[in-house]
Amino acid sequence: MGGIGIWQLLIILVIVFMLFGTKRLRGLGGDLGSAIKGFKKAVSEEPAEKVEDKSDTDDTQTVEKVIEGESEKVDSKK
Repeated sequence: MGGIGIWQLLIILVIVFMLFGTKRLRGLGGDLGSAIKGFKKAVSEEPAEKVEDKSDTDDTQTVEKVIEGESEKVDSKK
């Protein structure tokens, strides 16, 4: 009784089609879809760049640790 039924939704949909026309609604739907695609692409690209940056710094830290470890081994053999 308090909710919106299927018939009321259909009447609202018909009124919207009459006011705006199907062509304009189709254009709005396409614009909305491309905006969502762009947003998803931007969100998925950002963490990938951060992961690449993090892996570059980890490699240099690992190399430095190995070099320090090698120098300790050489010193202990003498």
